[in-house]
Amino acid sequence: MKLGSLKEGGRDGTLVVVSRDLSRAVKADGIAPTLQAALDDWSNAAPRLNALSDELNAGAAAGAFALDVRALASPLPRAYEFVDGSAYLPHVERVRRARGAEVPASFYTDPLMYQATSAGFLGPRDPVVVPSEDFGIDLEAEVVVVTDDVPMAVTPAQASEHIQLIGLVNDVSLRGLIPGELAKGFGFLQSKPRSALSPVLVTPDELGEAWTGDKLHLPMRTWLNDKWFGEAECGVDMQFSFAELVAHVAKTRPLTAGTIVGSGTIANQDTGKGASCLAEQRTVETLRDGQPSTPFLKFGDHLKIDVTDAAGASIFGSIEQQIEPLKR
Repeated sequence: MKLGSLKEGGRDGTLVVVSRDLSRAVKADGIAPTLQAALDDWSNAAPRLNALSDELNAGAAAGAFALDVRALASPLPRAYEFVDGSAYLPHVERVRRARGAEVPASFYTDPLMYQATSAGFLGPRDPVVVPSEDFGIDLEAEVVVVTDDVPMAVTPAQASEHIQLIGLVNDVSLRGLIPGELAKGFGFLQSKPRSALSPVLVTPDELGEAWTGDKLHLPMRTWLNDKWFGEAECGVDMQFSFAELVAHVAKTRPLTAGTIVGSGTIANQDTGKGASCLAEQRTVETLRDGQPSTPFLKFGDHLKIDVTDAAGASIFGSIEQQIEPLKR
């Protein structure tokens, strides 16, 4: 099934079940008022939501309506936790090679992760608002999973059973602020503003064979100002599966239902697939030409992120955003 949230009913929106082709939806507030409420009681809510999804896809759901993606908030307008990884080591390897540094051996056995911003997510058509272009505005096209309650110290095999939903995220980064923050030795803060989730999150069964080994095996397609930017393969060169990432996060703490875990920027050894963030493209250019030629995002630029099935149909709905200045 596919789940989203309308921009109504308060900060956490109103839960809707969305048809497989993303054309229609039906409110599910009779089952759970919000997606977070559904996740809090997932064992009871999921079967009822699945039944409503079947009715909707069969054209038999009472109250169904034509879906306007612009009416959707983020599926989880706010989450208790968002933890992001860097599971695609070709990106890490290239960035470090460009500055003459080696990748520590531990990176290949121990996931690189950080605590991201979860207090609010942008809707899939909301603008990215930034105070200054000088901050080095970048997109990061990633896959995310959402868990139910995860016990502390689960194994990857156990963690796999707690992955309930899958989606996309534009994990916005302000590259110009990152070096100064990391130099303090205490991680990201101002350089990681709010991100945007895809219009819907989907259950693993919706993906069929494209969800294997707790990885998404489809290309991540990105466009900048209507021009192709990349289609890196999500299932290729991913050092750690989502089950391994979830287990890593839960090593010393349980995870609350609704926890979002990100893959990090999709990147392949094959640079002919393009890139999923500007920093990656700029690194490829630096290694090839001695300096980057692709600029970071400017006000008025727009981006699109999408994953499609074999027939070319969008699975999660596309993230489409424009970069806008903060109005003071």
